[in-house]
Amino acid sequence: MQGLHLTADLYDCRCALQWLIEPDLLGRHCVQMVQTAGLQAVAHLVHAFPATANGHSGVTATVLLAESHLCVHTWPEQRAVTLDVYVCNFGADHSAKAEALMLVLLALFEPLHVERNRMRRGQVTPPCAPA
Repeated sequence: MQGLHLTADLYDCRCALQWLIEPDLLGRHCVQMVQTAGLQAVAHLVHAFPATANGHSGVTATVLLAESHLCVHTWPEQRAVTLDVYVCNFGADHSAKAEALMLVLLALFEPLHVERNRMRRGQVTPPCAPA
């Protein structure tokens, strides 16, 4: 259960609009980035939300990993994206691969402002000694 959970909120993304609104393009690229980072994609699902009176709506792309998951949510009307990369480190430490995946995602969207979080999950603590 031990793992690394990385999140990032991206604002004022300067990438081409297609990355924020085209589900097939974003989904294929997410799978490719996962593989390039050395992680194993098991399945993926991409959903495009219907356009509104304000214009294009966003896309959610999820890649199920043998190690856990990647989720990307876009808000083109705000030029914003949220990223979620979680890897379990059972059997091997995949932390560096998760960090590499996050870096290529950040480069893709070209945000002017980023809020990042890094959380270790499921830390093993030594058992309590008997009283």
